[in-house]
Amino acid sequence: MTRGLLPEPGPRRTLAAATFISSIGNGLFMTAAALFFTRSVGLSVAQVGLGMGVAALVGLSAGVPVGRVADLRGPRETYRVIQLVQAVAMAVLVLVHSFGMFVLVITVTQLASSAGAAARGPLTRGLAGAEPTKYRSYLRAVANLAGACGGVMAGVVVQLDTRGAYLALVLANALSFLLCAALVGRLPHQTPSRQQESGTGVPPLSRWEVLKDRPYVAVTALDSVLSLQGHVLVFALPLWIVGHSAAPQWLVGGCAVINTLIVVAFQVRASRSVVDTASAGRGAARSGVAFLLGMASVALAAGAPAWLATALIVVGVVVHTVGELWYTAASFELSFRLAPAHAQGQYSGLGATGTGLASSLAPSVLGLFCIAWGVPGWLALGGVFVLAGLAMPYAARWACRDPHSHTGIVRPV
Repeated sequence: MTRGLLPEPGPRRTLAAATFISSIGNGLFMTAAALFFTRSVGLSVAQVGLGMGVAALVGLSAGVPVGRVADLRGPRETYRVIQLVQAVAMAVLVLVHSFGMFVLVITVTQLASSAGAAARGPLTRGLAGAEPTKYRSYLRAVANLAGACGGVMAGVVVQLDTRGAYLALVLANALSFLLCAALVGRLPHQTPSRQQESGTGVPPLSRWEVLKDRPYVAVTALDSVLSLQGHVLVFALPLWIVGHSAAPQWLVGGCAVINTLIVVAFQVRASRSVVDTASAGRGAARSGVAFLLGMASVALAAGAPAWLATALIVVGVVVHTVGELWYTAASFELSFRLAPAHAQGQYSGLGATGTGLASSLAPSVLGLFCIAWGVPGWLALGGVFVLAGLAMPYAARWACRDPHSHTGIVRPV
């Protein structure tokens, strides 16, 4: 029954299990985090928003330095320590009773989250074998499924709406990090990439070497812009359905289910056509067009009868999710293909920093374009995605035209 659904027994299945467990915990916590802080801890909505915003911005600083540590010390060991730090920080949240302590602890969790993303990149690359994009796509499908399961469990906590239930939710997330760390400890040791490259003529990697790689920085910047699409369905769409359309409110949850099912079912399949830098660039370009079409369909729901608004929104979500599949596969391929083997961690850290910055800005950007500006804003943001997608093949080719840069990077042309 599980043939084709699970990797073969071994390290890749172990990492998939660790991903599933940690994603359940994240889905459980993130779905009800705001309610926990306001209804259980006693903070105001403004305090929660300010504290989490500050923590997210501070957390971005961990990406590149921790990625460099993973290159020097090994990704498995680095990632395991980070999971333990996240477990402790999450457990400490149950003791928070003041705004100052909330900001301190939530900042530690954000630093650990950003650091974990940086270390997970080289860890995944080292275990993925000959098809890293396909395996990374599989892990994303696993994470989406687990996150949805966690969200359903969080719904039970929200219905109970007691301090005991909220504390159990937080401790369950802490436990998920501990279990993830235990599973990661079972993975084989990976020789630090800098040791693998010793004696090969690769120059020593400086602390901020990735920032000197201008083609990769350009690819990361475009990828960060495109990553804003991930917040369209979870932030802008619910507000649009409830406040600007005649569609029923249950459609908010229905759209989330549609998106999750499509990603789980088709993310790996979408990665099969992305096999090199050129195909990744084309995939990014297609995704931008899909985002525009999907967002246009959602925008047209404003002022339409309930049945038509519902149909337009569902069509828009499906088209947008197809673009999401193409974008994700392209992003994975470019991040693995363009990053040098001896610096996977540092390059992964820059990518995590870029997408993290986009996530921090997403509420403001989407609120301005999609809610404040209305229909023209949806179309304008879709146009931004088209431009970023169309620019990606050129940025990728720029990275490959200069395979021998001053950084010692060798890339396939």
